[in-house]
Amino acid sequence: MPPDCSAAQCQNVLVNARVKNNVTIVGVDDGPVIMLAHGFGCDQSLWRSVTERLVDSFKVVLFDHVGAGGSDPHAWDAGKYGDLAQYARDVLDIVEELDLRDVVFVGHSVASMIGVLAVAEAPERFAKLILLTPSPCYIDDGDYRGGFTRADIDELLESLDSNYLGWSAVMAPTIMGTPDRPELEAQLTDSFCRTDPAAARVFAMATFLSDNRADLERVTVPTLVVDCARDTLAPPEVGRFVQENVVGSILQTLDVSGHCPQVSAPELTAAAIAGFAARP
Repeated sequence: MPPDCSAAQCQNVLVNARVKNNVTIVGVDDGPVIMLAHGFGCDQSLWRSVTERLVDSFKVVLFDHVGAGGSDPHAWDAGKYGDLAQYARDVLDIVEELDLRDVVFVGHSVASMIGVLAVAEAPERFAKLILLTPSPCYIDDGDYRGGFTRADIDELLESLDSNYLGWSAVMAPTIMGTPDRPELEAQLTDSFCRTDPAAARVFAMATFLSDNRADLERVTVPTLVVDCARDTLAPPEVGRFVQENVVGSILQTLDVSGHCPQVSAPELTAAAIAGFAARP
């Protein structure tokens, strides 16, 4: 809480932080802090099954990125949210205004790079960083394999722009990677549909056109990279690249398919998070 504000003003700061990003705090009030950040097209509800497995041992902080879920629609600004920097600033605002310390930040997909930027900016607030199915750059570049060509990304963005709901229905099965569990695909589609299409378009551009490879070396806190053995959005080469470029980081590969193991394999995902968070 900022020291130079009145009680009423400070309370308003807290309300603003909670409302803007729809902050939810559950679990052990004085336990180690784990902050869960969702990826593109999602909201905090996709962490539900992981959260249930963490609340007995940790204080869990969840939130929605502006433009997604239950975030304040009045906070959305296409100019401000045109790249990942403002999303990282929002993370720091939450951490600072709620006076969170020694945070274990868990970022899924693009939120992993948002976490990289936030931790690099204010490492004193964070104890550890967990990057779940991360990708610092989705576009192939020389020897680097991101999984997509620029033409692939342009086609994806054009499809999203022309028919967002149709795009959501088509992409959800590909992202989830669980054809034998259609209920999980439906869960992800529902999450997409709760995202404002205009905000989704801007966030998609920030996600799929960003290149944060050079930012990886700025991370100075202990880091765990968690990838999936079969992931069409972030192939194994990406996880290895991230691990090799974050000094001292550890790579853990889950033997599952898809890009959203917090939904398809919550037991394994929660165990990876809790195990790394509890390490001295």
